[in-house]
Amino acid sequence: MSSISVSLVIPAYNEGERLPPYVARLIEEGVRHPAPVVELIVSDDGSTDEHAQALRACVAAARDAWSRAGAPHRISYVAAAQNGGKGSAIRRGWQQVSSGVTWMGHLDADGAIEAVDVFRLAAQAVASPDVDVVAGARIRMAGRRVRRHWGRYLQGRLFAAVADLQLQLRCYDTQCGVKLFRAEVLRPLLPLLREERWLIDVEILALLKRRNARVLEIPIDWTEVGGSKVTPGLDALRMLWGLTRLRRRLMAAP
Repeated sequence: MSSISVSLVIPAYNEGERLPPYVARLIEEGVRHPAPVVELIVSDDGSTDEHAQALRACVAAARDAWSRAGAPHRISYVAAAQNGGKGSAIRRGWQQVSSGVTWMGHLDADGAIEAVDVFRLAAQAVASPDVDVVAGARIRMAGRRVRRHWGRYLQGRLFAAVADLQLQLRCYDTQCGVKLFRAEVLRPLLPLLREERWLIDVEILALLKRRNARVLEIPIDWTEVGGSKVTPGLDALRMLWGLTRLRRRLMAAP
């Protein structure tokens, strides 16, 4: 059995409708790209029984599909007893990653990120000995397709600007839903992570910046998908306030 190079956690809360078709696209893409070997870990964040059953079924179907196709990739399922937030689900998934994996990351469950880009970023990470983070970025530029409601686009740019102002991350798109971290750099940080929800990306990037980590942002195609669990306006205020709390906590840490 081939060794896993990249392990991606997919945090999922009541994603029984959106995630199965997305996993199906990831399976198809994985058959076309057998290297590097990728592991998907669906981290169920306390979904209802109906959604949890759908998630388990899609993981089982995906495992069988890859096996029949002779693809080396793997997929597994882990569940929490109750909802704890995106950050909590990602950390739970990372606890399942074996020690031999060289890159660890996370991927949003909504399917906004093209499956081909997921495997493209995985290949880029494995082929990049001089970087510690490979992150997708929703950059409107020639050759890339970014379909996003203007309100959410403006909200995202405002958040990125405030995050840069407070933490000097120098990162264009802190909240893009696919990031990969060199495992040997990320693992020592896992006991330090405290963010339970959306700010886990910013927390990790801020901690890595202290350690002079090298970040590579790669433009990707991105299509907004309905059913977002983010409440416009309210959650933006929560995240902005959360940034302030995060900055204060990091400044107080040794």
